[in-house]
Amino acid sequence: MSNTLEQEMNKDALQLAVSKTNRLLEKIHQGGGAKRIEKLHSEGKMTARERIDYLLDPNRPVIEIGAFAGYEMYEEHGGCPAGGVVVVIGYIRGRQCVVVANDATVKAGAWFPITGKKNLRAQEIAMENRLPIVYLVDSAGVYLPMQDEIFPDKEHFGRIFRNNARMSSSGIPQIAAIMGSCVAGGAYLPIMSDEALIVEKTGSVFLAGPYLVKAAIGESADKESLGGASMHSEISGVTDYKMPDDATCLDTIKDLIDKYGRMESAGFDRSQPKEPGGSAEELFSLYPENGAKPYNTLDVLRCLVDGGELTQYKAHYGKTMICAYARIDGWAVGIVANNRQVVKNAKGEIQFGGVIYSDSADKATRFILNCNQKKIPLVFLHDVTGFMVGTRSEQGGIIKDGAKMVNAVANSTVPKFSVVIGNSYGAGNYAMCGKAYDPRLIVAWPTAKIAVMGGDQAAKVLTQIQVQALKDKGHAPDPVQEKALYEETKAKYDAQTTPYYAAARLWVDAIIDPRDTRRWISMGIEAANNAPVEKFNPGVIQV
Repeated sequence: MSNTLEQEMNKDALQLAVSKTNRLLEKIHQGGGAKRIEKLHSEGKMTARERIDYLLDPNRPVIEIGAFAGYEMYEEHGGCPAGGVVVVIGYIRGRQCVVVANDATVKAGAWFPITGKKNLRAQEIAMENRLPIVYLVDSAGVYLPMQDEIFPDKEHFGRIFRNNARMSSSGIPQIAAIMGSCVAGGAYLPIMSDEALIVEKTGSVFLAGPYLVKAAIGESADKESLGGASMHSEISGVTDYKMPDDATCLDTIKDLIDKYGRMESAGFDRSQPKEPGGSAEELFSLYPENGAKPYNTLDVLRCLVDGGELTQYKAHYGKTMICAYARIDGWAVGIVANNRQVVKNAKGEIQFGGVIYSDSADKATRFILNCNQKKIPLVFLHDVTGFMVGTRSEQGGIIKDGAKMVNAVANSTVPKFSVVIGNSYGAGNYAMCGKAYDPRLIVAWPTAKIAVMGGDQAAKVLTQIQVQALKDKGHAPDPVQEKALYEETKAKYDAQTTPYYAAARLWVDAIIDPRDTRRWISMGIEAANNAPVEKFNPGVIQV
């Protein structure tokens, strides 16, 4: 096969994968569907996405967090597109902000378990980066059929209000606009924010609605007198601004944010941005149509960094890991990427691409320490099948060397950003700053796979266990049955390794077009630059 033909196959495969993602996003963006959107408009209300579009500065970049949240998770309940809430990072009067908008077309904006998790993720981003956060509230409260999975635990609904209090005490501005229903426990979110706006006729906030009040104490009260805009703005004093409609409410939010003072900067270095060293078309042709094939990771990196310029750290040591200084959209970054090429070490021994060996773990550890010392944000690009296994690796101390790298990642205080471009398996996911290691943002290409191990290996292991269990019972399967068992196990496992499965559960913040990688990293570093970096203490790392 010629290189040209192979590159064209690569390009076609990645374009098809991106097209699939975009088609799914188009459907997700419809929320509860056209009829519910029409009903919202008939009430004089904008949809969640229309509110966000109106609020954000035009012609400025924006990134959406968790668009695939809840994907294929709640089919028996009618589905929950985007987790019933839209979360973006964008600009309001030039100020980068987090915006959280309940989607009232999805079960009247009720909170599913994934809704709570997504709201907590939005607050986490605001807290880590000291970004102002705007809540556009329009929600019926907890989705009662699943209350046991959203109400009582530490990372459930109540954590939202705890975070409201913590952000307020930390000086992170919070604005809430009551643009629809705001009921029961959900009433605390806008009122625990620093300022609250309420829209006349459509906005209401109360601990108990008219029906519950009637049932609980026998009192008859209408929605407006119980918790409408005039009552709360003129009698209770609960809200700060009474707005005649959605547009005026959103315009007022813009004016409020326009007056904010500036936060202390972390001081990350940025120069004049340059175009990357390769075009989008070249980037698409580089990643293999078959993700198991080796490819030139350096060529991929040159299509992502300014001018294609990389300064490699220990280029001739630990070759299955690439560590390099570069710039992305002008921001100085330290890149840690799995090298997917097959290489030879100094002894002439073959080392497989995408596998972390002792020398590459040692190299990455030292590089991470250096970036922390020099206050350079870290960017991890995952295409890792895990750490090297076998007698020789174990005797060589692979666990100890891997532990050093995990320690360095866990204790790193400079902001970390993760891009899963291919495999992200097992402890390799941890060492490369998977979700458990607090990346400021973590995104996946449509080619990503996240799991304990690859589908083939996992299916073989699980099939062997099941076959042995059947043998122990005297029912050893014949080869045909054993193969069927393997295929069934592999299909199930493969379905759980897709980026859609991961994004549905918020293991990643988004599935992105590879061409948007630079924008995500750049906006992420800009956000992180609002929060001063703590002093780095690496813990016990014997390098």
